[in-house]
Amino acid sequence: MQPIQKTAAIKRVMDLIAIPGKSCEESSVSEWIQAELTKSGIPASAISIDTAHKRSPSGGETGNLIVKLPGTVKQPRRLLMAHMDTVPLAVGCKPIRSGDTIRPASATTALGGDNRAGCAVVLTAISEILRQKLPHPPLTLLFTVQEEIGLRGARYLTASKLGKPEHCFNWDGRDPASLTIGAVGATYVQIEVAGIPSHAGVHPEQGVNAGIIAAIALADLQQNGWHGLVEKGKKRGTSNLGVIHGGSATNVVMPEVSIQAETRSHDSAFRDRIAGEFRKAFNRAAKQVKTSTGQTGTFSLDEDVRYEAFRINETTACVKLAAEAVAACQLSPQTIIGNGGLDANWMTAHGFPTVTLGCGQHNIHTVDETLDVPEFLTACQVATQLTASV
Repeated sequence: MQPIQKTAAIKRVMDLIAIPGKSCEESSVSEWIQAELTKSGIPASAISIDTAHKRSPSGGETGNLIVKLPGTVKQPRRLLMAHMDTVPLAVGCKPIRSGDTIRPASATTALGGDNRAGCAVVLTAISEILRQKLPHPPLTLLFTVQEEIGLRGARYLTASKLGKPEHCFNWDGRDPASLTIGAVGATYVQIEVAGIPSHAGVHPEQGVNAGIIAAIALADLQQNGWHGLVEKGKKRGTSNLGVIHGGSATNVVMPEVSIQAETRSHDSAFRDRIAGEFRKAFNRAAKQVKTSTGQTGTFSLDEDVRYEAFRINETTACVKLAAEAVAACQLSPQTIIGNGGLDANWMTAHGFPTVTLGCGQHNIHTVDETLDVPEFLTACQVATQLTASV
């Protein structure tokens, strides 16, 4: 196997980063990737798009991009994947290179290396396989949508289009030597608090302030250790109040508050318990705030499991193959368990255990985000090693 074409790989990732494509708006990214695939010699008949966006609650412009190729050797099919979307903060980024670092030209945008770097790694691997005419097993390439808003592309994936891959690999993260073989599960919590409106200056005692109910409940959760890092005995998880909206005028006792929160844990039962403590706290708070005649407000709480935790055994074939590819690139492979969700959560749930490898991303989702060029190029070499039958 020859070394990869580094200049082409760097140009590929720079071009990808420059394309706007936050969650639900990935069509331009998908079209660019398709054009690159056809330029590499992949026939249009091998490329398809599923209908994940039509099943996702978020809608969206396009579904997951799937490429299915025959092998030149008879071996189990392998899948290489990455997600196409970025966080909104990366929209408008113009990437620039300074030595071994790619960063945004503006101080007001993220880079979007998460996860255009992963897409570039997969594209580089298939480009090198075809350029060098390397023997390879049947291959599936998967570029997902809506990863950043709850892994919805992978969740609503049309799995029957993948061709039953046995060994699956995802690129999304920092260290190309790290093999993420497990990740946390997360539940989205939507809370609606209904107070009782009244004139805040004339008859405030006739109202119930929804904001006060929310404040009491959230203070309860914080004081009793159910918000932030949650540790109860040997159980561990996290919760977070992420978004809160309420009211429209200062002269009206606030009639409603809408709250978005989440709970996470590697233990699904404990994650459910954290959400249950949210319910109990809001129930107690709603009973405490009353009008002068004893009326109280109400609340509703809905839970949506965004993804379940998973863990792949280190003896699984895909883990061994990933470790061998990393070692072949003169690195020491290390398995890790992540506390963030990955498309691998849903891939594993679909019956496709998936190892996630890094591709040089640093400080993701912030204006300080950068891409480490040597780490990115190493990830491209690892992916090429994993793709070829050598």
